[in-house]
Amino acid sequence: MTRHTFIGGLLLAASAAASASVTSPVIGKLLWSEEFNGASLNTSVWSASNGNGCQINLCGYGNQELQFYSPGNLSIADVPFEPGTRALAITARREVNGANQFTSGKVDSSGKVQVKYGLVEVRMATPKVGVGLWPAAWMLGVSPQVWPRNGEIDIMEMGGRQPAGLPPISPDQFVGSNVITFQQAACVPGNESCAASTAWQNKNWYTPSRSLANRFVTYRLYWTDTQMRFTVLDNGREYDMYKAPITVNSTALNQPFYLLLNMAVGGNFTPAATPAQVTAPLPATTYVDYVRVYELDGLGEVKLGVGTQPEVGKFGVFTDNTPVDNKQVPGVSADVFIWNQGSMTAGDLPPYEGTGVLAFKYFAPGQWFGGSIQSRQVHDMSGFRNGHIKLKIKAPANVAFRIGIYDTYTNQSSVTFPANTTAYGLVRDGEWGTATIPVAEIAGPKVALQSMLDLFQFFSVDGALPGQQFQIAFDDIVWDSGSASVPRVAVAPAIAKTAAISGSTTQTGATTLEFAAPASGWVDVHYTVNGGEAQTVRMRQEGGTGRYTAGGLKKGDVVEYRFTAWDAARQLAVDSAPRTAVIR
Repeated sequence: MTRHTFIGGLLLAASAAASASVTSPVIGKLLWSEEFNGASLNTSVWSASNGNGCQINLCGYGNQELQFYSPGNLSIADVPFEPGTRALAITARREVNGANQFTSGKVDSSGKVQVKYGLVEVRMATPKVGVGLWPAAWMLGVSPQVWPRNGEIDIMEMGGRQPAGLPPISPDQFVGSNVITFQQAACVPGNESCAASTAWQNKNWYTPSRSLANRFVTYRLYWTDTQMRFTVLDNGREYDMYKAPITVNSTALNQPFYLLLNMAVGGNFTPAATPAQVTAPLPATTYVDYVRVYELDGLGEVKLGVGTQPEVGKFGVFTDNTPVDNKQVPGVSADVFIWNQGSMTAGDLPPYEGTGVLAFKYFAPGQWFGGSIQSRQVHDMSGFRNGHIKLKIKAPANVAFRIGIYDTYTNQSSVTFPANTTAYGLVRDGEWGTATIPVAEIAGPKVALQSMLDLFQFFSVDGALPGQQFQIAFDDIVWDSGSASVPRVAVAPAIAKTAAISGSTTQTGATTLEFAAPASGWVDVHYTVNGGEAQTVRMRQEGGTGRYTAGGLKKGDVVEYRFTAWDAARQLAVDSAPRTAVIR
């Protein structure tokens, strides 16, 4: 589902040569599925939207949509036109909710289920979309970066304007797919978001001979590390959306994505910009029978929860030669930003070590400045609170600046390097020097180290803006936990201490197990099923208790688990002893 209006050339072009992995796919085991057969929506998998976008400072969800999403428009119901089938029912209604004249439903799996590669299959039936309805099954990258840098994959969407030159056809006989990423070449006037679409001036649709209204078809995404293919399985035959597979040439598309299912009303994608232009018959319901993810040519991952493994030992934010346990690479796993290009540009100071350097030239005296290294994926740095950030800095002695960090919840904190002063070990002589900043001090009480976006920021000090031009450079930026390095497969923060955390499990169904633990702050559960891959999940808070329900289990499964909780009084993370539960 397109998040904003955009223009620009075809920057993720259709592949000229077909790849066997998506055109002659080898489908493996079922990795995960949601069958929507229960009595109600499974909230351990899905979150229901409640609002019109204004609650997240994105009124109309960036598309001038006309609906208010309400959990009351979602249900698990029997499908009236296919006896014996239960499905997720998403119903749009013409009813007033605040300033909105329509309501509808939307669910997403953000923070609960994430997918990377494989065959993603959605069986769904749409209503008569007419003019104004916009049902969609789509995915967004779990990256904390803003759209379109996180990437968007539209498996199917209906109700949009049809391309010029296509013979007149009912909107119920037209369905399309799309992929959107950030591309520098798309940064043109009118497209300030730099969104690049595979659908721009490219065939990306399926036009069946009969209406899609109130009948099931299956939409498929074949996704590997090099290509994507979108198809529709209709009455036993498979049809391609695009003329050829799409080449994956953005690192955003090699990262995990979460799932979204919804039906918007009106907006930029549709011909209905105002309530009066919506002529689709209402109420109307989209049914989703299931969502399944299969292994494709040996590729495919489904992770439950936030899927973020805590960093340990030493983490390189920007470094070439310093030994670290893990690190970011600008242009691959992180991006460098200059916040105010009216005062600062790239500099030419040589690096302290290696071949890379963060060098900047300040050219507008009296103006503010700033920049950052932004991670493309969330980093859990909770094991570094008792450690420090060590970096090299080259700056004039008479320039004051701040070094800061920023989490995914928009919390920012920083420390100050005053002019003509030695701070955090940095001698201000204009040459390369070393600064060592305690993480506990720079993070303060608000920054969520378990969910970090910017692991390094620098910016001017209000009231002490430079009065002259200068250059400043940073290099060899490393977070050090202060603990010995441990293998990356570890699932506990490096600072975790064993303590008597009381916690429990309750089998809540034939395939579900609920974890519960007291929680005055954040609490994670770490678990494995039959000795498989370890999962780490941030538990939801409910009245002083952290809870999480794991699904997809079966009788005889052995679940090994333990909890990690934040002890605010001692300012460290503590672990419970490992325990075991067996599914009965």
